[in-house]
Amino acid sequence: MGRGDIKTKRGKIANKSYGARRKRKIKKRIAVEDKIAIEKVKKA
Repeated sequence: MGRGDIKTKRGKIANKSYGARRKRKIKKRIAVEDKIAIEKVKKA
């Protein structure tokens, strides 16, 4: 169990892959209502 073991987090990092042991960070999306409000402020 180390860099060669794809089932471990260290192995996922070495293999440059993701899965159950190595989750991706979720990007927070801006809500449509918030985006519209920001655009209105810029125009005014």
